[in-house]
Amino acid sequence: MRKSKAVRSLYGHVMHELGQRIVSGKVKPGDVLPREETLAQSLEVSRTALREALKVLSAKGLIESRTGVGARVLEERHWNQLDADVLAWRCASMPTDDFVDKLVEMREIIEPAAAASAARRRTSAQLVQIEKSFRAMEAAQTLEAWTEADLQFHDAVLQATCNELLQSLFSVVESSLGTFFTLSARNVRDFKYSLPHHQKVLDAIRRKQPEAARKAMLTMIADSHASLQRNRKRAQKG
Repeated sequence: MRKSKAVRSLYGHVMHELGQRIVSGKVKPGDVLPREETLAQSLEVSRTALREALKVLSAKGLIESRTGVGARVLEERHWNQLDADVLAWRCASMPTDDFVDKLVEMREIIEPAAAASAARRRTSAQLVQIEKSFRAMEAAQTLEAWTEADLQFHDAVLQATCNELLQSLFSVVESSLGTFFTLSARNVRDFKYSLPHHQKVLDAIRRKQPEAARKAMLTMIADSHASLQRNRKRAQKG
């Protein structure tokens, strides 16, 4: 049993190491990974742990293994972009402007509709969770505490849709949203600048006003994106 746990721990480490190299572009599509024996030695792991890691990366669409050829890195179009690990690796290598823009587009499609759905279907207990997250945002004294509470707020809204498919989305995009919230709040004078937008979403859901909730969420996302774009232009000028 101990050996099994050790192998799982090692292959998890190897999977993350190789996954980050691929997603960050250090290893590019079309590249063939070193031979199994060489790669295992360089990573200081057993070939068993390496094989397990490669199986997982293959399942995520990052590589394909061919007999006599080895493991080859696939083009991005084959990657499971909504896989939690793939998203986390993209965030760890700092999101490019293009990735942030695509994340914003995804949020614009999903979250306003989710807010409207939450306004229609939320239970009293679910409303309490949204309110609790909002109060935590109000009370946050650090950027880290703010980001955590912000994530909880958006998760609570998705949970209030009473749609298990929408609810599952949060666990998929959590790391990306966390990075987005941190980036959008980091370079502003007051990281709580978006609190009024959250208040409007909360009020609309409390009053069971779907259209008002949808518009408030859309405005919140647009405002965060605009803040990021302003910071991007300042950085370019600097």
